[in-house]
Amino acid sequence: MSSLSLAVRDSSTMLRRNLLHARRYPSMTLNLLLTPVVLLLLFVYIFGDVMSAGISGGGADRSAYIAYLVPGILMLTIGGTTIGSAVSVSMDMTEGIIARFRTMAIHRGSVLIGHVIGSVLQCVMSVVLVGAVAVAIGFRSTDATALEWILAVGLLALVSLALTWIAVGMGLSSPNAEAASNNAMPLMVLPLLSSAFVPVDAMPGWFQPIAEYQPFTPAIETLRGLLLGTEIGNNGWLAVVWCVALAALGYTWSRSLFNNTGKR
Repeated sequence: MSSLSLAVRDSSTMLRRNLLHARRYPSMTLNLLLTPVVLLLLFVYIFGDVMSAGISGGGADRSAYIAYLVPGILMLTIGGTTIGSAVSVSMDMTEGIIARFRTMAIHRGSVLIGHVIGSVLQCVMSVVLVGAVAVAIGFRSTDATALEWILAVGLLALVSLALTWIAVGMGLSSPNAEAASNNAMPLMVLPLLSSAFVPVDAMPGWFQPIAEYQPFTPAIETLRGLLLGTEIGNNGWLAVVWCVALAALGYTWSRSLFNNTGKR
């Protein structure tokens, strides 16, 4: 069997293993999924009128705020779901299963590849579920073309891939699952400090650079433009650059940590 065939076969096996774990132990996924749903309902039904009036400078329009809010909530969903990846990788490292895998004739990188692909699939499923809730409470994307929908799905997958590699590195560098969860928490906190809930220019002047110069804001603005048919500007290529840079950093970091762990 060629090296490529071996890698594909073993990565598929590890992917099935991770998906089975997620199905048998769904509590963490459900807990992480609950946060964006609660925030969506809270900001729409409790703060929706006030937030929409403040943003528009006119009358309250909850439906307009739902349209503004949902892209940010979808990115928050991805950030939260990848925390589960960090915990899962850390558990594999600390419970000894990785050491057992090293004694078997399997492709070395298949363990991490299985985690990454499994996490991306979970992110997509989580986004679909949260998106279904958003549609149920009134979100509509009538101005988006078929091409914009395809690009939106591609952007969500690219963000999922980039954040998953970062989460894998955090899991490998953490001594236990609790530490991995805490270390990966910025992946859920950063969307809260972006343009997910209010425009950057509506924030205090001292805080605007924090919200603007981070990866989530251009990704959210790009997704918002694709779903609502509005201008994207420079946010499109900024989002792609951020994703590629984070994915490359996470991959290099994770691979280094995984290989060095095996030499201990």
